[in-house]
Amino acid sequence: MSKRNTQQRRHTIVSLLTEQGQVSVDALSQRFETSEVTIRKDLAELEKNGLLLRRYGGAVPVPQEMVSEQAVKVSKQKQSIADTAAARIRDHNRIVVDSGTTTAALIPLLDKKRGLVVMTNSLQVANAIRELEHEPTLLMTGGTWDTHSESFQGQVAEQTLRAYDFDQLFVGADGIDVGRGTTTFNEMTGLTRVMAEVAREVVVMIESDKISRRIPNLELAWSSIDTLITDSQLDDDLKRAIEQTGTDVICADT
Repeated sequence: MSKRNTQQRRHTIVSLLTEQGQVSVDALSQRFETSEVTIRKDLAELEKNGLLLRRYGGAVPVPQEMVSEQAVKVSKQKQSIADTAAARIRDHNRIVVDSGTTTAALIPLLDKKRGLVVMTNSLQVANAIRELEHEPTLLMTGGTWDTHSESFQGQVAEQTLRAYDFDQLFVGADGIDVGRGTTTFNEMTGLTRVMAEVAREVVVMIESDKISRRIPNLELAWSSIDTLITDSQLDDDLKRAIEQTGTDVICADT
């Protein structure tokens, strides 16, 4: 089905929800003569955009008190960073997406790409990928669940990654030490380093207010990072200092 038809169907679903107060997957599937899987993806995308709430077997309107909260779920800075990162991904690329809220903002934009292979250690990222209409081939690292990062870590995950090679890695960070590289509160840094080893291009996605936030645990040294994408609020002196490490710095318009 074309993108236009998909948009029309989703617009109609929102209209029906406004008229009826609730909608069911089964009824929508019959109305549009499409599969329940497709309808669930529609509802997931509409929920992601703050237009409804999914419930068992269907969906209901978003309570008014939740509208403003959902509208700010992804900041303007994160969305701009994600838009800029997505523009670097070509059809049929093999990419790794690390856990984190900034990298997760990249996932809805992958629906515009074709033939992608995506490896991740994040259940949030994996679930978001499964909701895409043009779902990429999804690979999971497996491993040991780490509650701090809400991702899989450990030797099993590292061994899985080493069996592949990738075009790009997209990774976030808790902070940037301009003299060293990306830093994190998490002491488990091994998997991110393996991700960087198996990717031809390493792209760090981070908001500018985290740069110069010095956190004890070094995750990726500058020698492992090809590109840093941040927002337009980055200080010019900091930008020049990072570029002197040999890393390309892209400031997304915000």
